[in-house]
Amino acid sequence: MINLDAIKGLFGLSEEQTKKINVFAPGAIEKLTGLAADYQSAQPFPHLVIDNLFENDVLSNVIEEWPATSESSVEPHDDGTYSVQKYASTWKTEYGPNTREILRQLNEAHFLQTLTAVTGIQGLMPDPYMLGGGLHFTSSGGKLAIHADFNKHHFFKLDRRLNLLVYLNDGWKEENQGWLELWDREMTSCQRRILPVMNRTVLFSTTDFSFHGQPEKIVGPPDLMRRSIAVYYFSNGRPQEEISGEEHSTLWRERPGQGF
Repeated sequence: MINLDAIKGLFGLSEEQTKKINVFAPGAIEKLTGLAADYQSAQPFPHLVIDNLFENDVLSNVIEEWPATSESSVEPHDDGTYSVQKYASTWKTEYGPNTREILRQLNEAHFLQTLTAVTGIQGLMPDPYMLGGGLHFTSSGGKLAIHADFNKHHFFKLDRRLNLLVYLNDGWKEENQGWLELWDREMTSCQRRILPVMNRTVLFSTTDFSFHGQPEKIVGPPDLMRRSIAVYYFSNGRPQEEISGEEHSTLWRERPGQGF
């Protein structure tokens, strides 16, 4: 018989740390799986927007564990054109127990199978390095220009297939802007704007033509922060129609008459 008290003592774990954290809301996985047809038919490219996929208490705890912008393990992204006042965690960031658990469950086999059922993409793999993924946060006045993401994993050369974003912004309103925008392949118009409210999850296909971003600057007090969890998924190979050329980094795009 496993002696839990001995394990706690060996690893220095508290009672709270040894409890299983249920990150998904009751019935959430079944609800997500039932949206496969909506995902496939969505425009301008396959995507889903689903609210309350996670337990609110878990997300609130993740916010409490959130790193400060001043931490050395946090990477700033601010080139003044494409990315302004944006920050991201790195492999050096020490996550709290709720953050670790939600990332673990989003990368385990059961959830990968769920994503396959929704998207039809076989052989999905997580990224143990979390390159570009993890915790994203943008302060008031910040933005991220419209773009298509890098298409190959930097180490494994696997094909990037899916982005999953979980927003953690309690009380976020339209006047705060900061929408996630989805643009058509020709970059003629924004087809959908998604407000990054608390416990809203966005899942979308990443191809050389899935142009998206947060081009409208956040409006609000200096301490306002747009937070999200970002997880990326890969596969070995992809349909030819999703590719425009060779391996590439981020493909930035100007909005017609508006610039980046």
